[in-house]
Amino acid sequence: MKLHLRIIIFLLVIVSSAAVKLKSHQSGVKGGSITFPDPLENGLLIFQRSNIAEVKDKKIDILEEPYKDRLLWNNKTGLFTIRGLKRKDSGVYGIDPIKGFSSIRSHKLTVYESVAAPAVEALNMSTESCSFLCLVTKTEETILLWYKDEEIIHQSSSALSLPLTVHRHDVNSSYRCVAANPAENKTLHVDVRNICSPGGSNTQSWLFLTPVLVFWVAFAVCILLTNMKRKRKRETDG
Repeated sequence: MKLHLRIIIFLLVIVSSAAVKLKSHQSGVKGGSITFPDPLENGLLIFQRSNIAEVKDKKIDILEEPYKDRLLWNNKTGLFTIRGLKRKDSGVYGIDPIKGFSSIRSHKLTVYESVAAPAVEALNMSTESCSFLCLVTKTEETILLWYKDEEIIHQSSSALSLPLTVHRHDVNSSYRCVAANPAENKTLHVDVRNICSPGGSNTQSWLFLTPVLVFWVAFAVCILLTNMKRKRKRETDG
């Protein structure tokens, strides 16, 4: 009989746990802040089945030391905010008005590393197309995307770089490289039109080479004139 009772209790616990539904999935960046969308007038804030704060008579009592000075409660809106987010803050939070287990509103929080800013490097230029490489210094939980106007045309995850080839007839479109995770994104716009315009990629090189060419041409002319003068002098002396 006792065995049957234990089995029944065990099954009830499993069923009740499975019945708990997450009301939202929240994403935050390490060092940033997050505000849960559920207000609380009186009750508990729970993290992974541990009470971390209690709200009573318009005041908050923070029960867990790691949340001191980081957990805020707005007595006007009733909303909780966690600031100075850490990776270990990830988990399930419950807002409990103490009206029974079924009244707990659960929210899952995932804290991500900040996204590295992308950089773009021009690779090859030809009469038909231009090639670029979007780069990041770290790839943890980060995806790279190339946008043409408002459309994603190339995407990759867990990679340090993502290539893109732009054909001449597409240079008037808007291009941007985006590094993103579920919590934030960083964008770099690429001036494809100027880089890929006919002769545009070689303009700076030509401007740099022009003084060099002028110098060597002038040097060659000087040598030629000197040799001609010497030749005439020899002919005159002879």
